[in-house]
Amino acid sequence: MPDLRTIAEPARAKLNLALHVRHRRPDGYHELETLFAFVEQGDWVRVTAAEADSFTLTGPFAAILAGEGDNLVTRAAARFREAFGGGMHAIELEKHLPVASGIGGGSADAAATLRALAALHGVAIDDPGLFAIADGLGSDVPACLLGRTALGRGRGEQLEPIAGLAGTPVLLVNPGVGVSTAAVFRGWDGVDRGPIGTGDLLDIARAGRNDLEPPARAIAPEIDAVLAALAAQPGVLLARMSGSGATCFALFESDAARDAAAAALAQRGWWRAATRLV
Repeated sequence: MPDLRTIAEPARAKLNLALHVRHRRPDGYHELETLFAFVEQGDWVRVTAAEADSFTLTGPFAAILAGEGDNLVTRAAARFREAFGGGMHAIELEKHLPVASGIGGGSADAAATLRALAALHGVAIDDPGLFAIADGLGSDVPACLLGRTALGRGRGEQLEPIAGLAGTPVLLVNPGVGVSTAAVFRGWDGVDRGPIGTGDLLDIARAGRNDLEPPARAIAPEIDAVLAALAAQPGVLLARMSGSGATCFALFESDAARDAAAAALAQRGWWRAATRLV
């Protein structure tokens, strides 16, 4: 008899505390060094065994994805079935994260789908087959499947877990513009500005950079205003753009400082989420 439980998995937003682009590879990808971290805020994926496959979108950002049909969630489910079996599923994606925003929304959704299917069908979460599926779905999906602070190399799929800063208050801000990851990478100037350093996570992140910020800001100048506003808030430990943008984040020394910053930016019309690192 099929397991009729509904498995709910969080698809937490991914942050790149630093993102160093080292060079363009012969295969067309870029060699990266990045500090992955995750926050409480995110989407939700719910999976139930069913007689036929179905996919439902809910949540505040559902309408943006409604016309896609094929997406990373349905691809993840199809590839899980090819690798592990498990039959048909009803999948609901509750979409809370902005789309095409540099915080791994689609990648996190795919990874949450894989975790939910693994839980439903008794597959170990560290099964190499799961990570092989994740790697085939996209460069950030393995990190989102791991779901913890890590140093990523290669395309980002070579992961080394490191000590995180769980509980650190974070404010996410998106100016309401989408930017193309491919266009941002095409705009990278090709200069290798050196590797990520060593030491405590916050020190490494502060000494680092996001090499995709300049091309993203050229495409979407709205990012300039977000970064300037975040950096000017009292109690900020680090303000930076995540991934290829346009979402930016700030780490704060206290919940009170983060909440005051969120209130100060309330009139800008930007999407905001007050959260914490996990």
